[in-house]
Amino acid sequence: MFCFQCQQTAGGKACTGKAGLCGKPAATAALQDQLTGALITLAQANPARDPALDRKVIEGLFATVTNVNFSGDEVNKITERVRADLAVESTYAMDDLWKASEDVRTIKSLILFGIRGIAAYACHALALGYSDDEVSGFFYEALAAIGDKQAGQDKLLALLLETGKVNYKCMELLDQANTSAYGTPLPTKVTQTIEAGPFIVVSGHDLHDLKLLLEQAEGKGVNIYTHGEMLPAHAYPELKKHARLKGNFGTAWQNQQKEFADVPAAFLFTSNCLMPPRVNYADRVFTTSAAEYPGVAHIGKDKDFSAVIEKAIALGGYAKPHTVTGINGGKSVMTGFGHGAVLSVADTLIEAVKAGAIKHFFLIGGCDGADPRRSYFTDFVKQAPKDTVILTLGCGKYRFNDLDLGEISGLPRILDMGQCNDSYSAIKVALALANAFGCSVNGLPLSFILSWYEQKAVSVLLSLLYLGIKNIRLGPTLPAFVSPGVLSFLAENFGIALTTTAGADISNCIAGPAGPPPGWLYKHHQG
Repeated sequence: MFCFQCQQTAGGKACTGKAGLCGKPAATAALQDQLTGALITLAQANPARDPALDRKVIEGLFATVTNVNFSGDEVNKITERVRADLAVESTYAMDDLWKASEDVRTIKSLILFGIRGIAAYACHALALGYSDDEVSGFFYEALAAIGDKQAGQDKLLALLLETGKVNYKCMELLDQANTSAYGTPLPTKVTQTIEAGPFIVVSGHDLHDLKLLLEQAEGKGVNIYTHGEMLPAHAYPELKKHARLKGNFGTAWQNQQKEFADVPAAFLFTSNCLMPPRVNYADRVFTTSAAEYPGVAHIGKDKDFSAVIEKAIALGGYAKPHTVTGINGGKSVMTGFGHGAVLSVADTLIEAVKAGAIKHFFLIGGCDGADPRRSYFTDFVKQAPKDTVILTLGCGKYRFNDLDLGEISGLPRILDMGQCNDSYSAIKVALALANAFGCSVNGLPLSFILSWYEQKAVSVLLSLLYLGIKNIRLGPTLPAFVSPGVLSFLAENFGIALTTTAGADISNCIAGPAGPPPGWLYKHHQG
């Protein structure tokens, strides 16, 4: 196999053995490459599009995102469905991409991983009946360009920023879909104490699946708890009105093998963030939507969750209340500070800045992961001055969201804006503040400190670059798929830098946008 699309790739270079560090077998990785090649060939054929074909392309791309589909059989079925729309037998060979010149490979990989991330958001929007022709059409354009051996770097760089533009539009679409279906998120305190009795833990990102489970579990005596990126569900009025949506269980995705061990509950995965289940809880794991794992029960498109509910009842849950604390020992967390909630108190924030009560905002968010260097993000938040506010989103927040940092002007110093796709909320708030202060986003006392793991983080980063946001700090490591030449381009044109130490980065952020010296990122990459 050859795979270097996630942060934990082997040796910081690529997973090339019998399985990836995510647990994906080499055979499945090869089938995912075949699926991608078939999608590229389909796009190059310039097919007559319709909603069914668009969905097939979107679902095919989503199936290749890290920690989504481990089932080679299912990936092969998806590939055959794509090939059914082709008039040729042979499809684009992904080795042509992986063996391309390093700068071209880098730009094409960024585009590919970016559209995989966009496809995940598009899938969640589709589940609620929302789609956008520009977003759907871009998948074909980007795939065709990836397969074009004659595409020059100028064209590809333009397409790279276009990928960011389309992702921003797709995140906006998903925000519209979620708020239309479930209402505007409200600040909500969420307990991490599990009540006695049967319960189900829901992970992933798909709020529609959670809503259906809540409805089907009504009157069954089964409580529902969120996990990982599902935490923000508690802030949506149409979800929180369900009495059986009780609280949050555990922390981020990479801790599930430890946190789920021997727990007397059923676990439902609705999207990526699935790890290979261990024997001490594998019998109680279910998947649905894009997520699949060999030997694990999968809930199909009929969305009949009765087997999940029955398993929870059979297991019985805890005999008495059981508290699962956050990483720092906290017994509850806050969420629900999306753009609707934050902009409703914009005047308070603006006055606090003018009065000097708030000196700086830090957006510290993104993916979490097992790399021990991710303790940097906890250190950063703990060391951030008391006159600063932490905006956060994605599962990276579990490193610090159970800390009590106090308040400024009646608002918590940690504001959880939601899932990774809710980067749209953060951007909307930043644009509103910039407008209020009569400056650009880059002129605000605001710094972006991003943690990355998988392909949705790539798409969000590209959106920030498209919007011209500069001096982003990225960690805990640089992507293996980015060449030194492209790194230098990003550093010189956008000021992107690798995280260093929490104390030094805090000082540099507050001091201003000067950032590291020219060429620093390239030299650091070279070691």
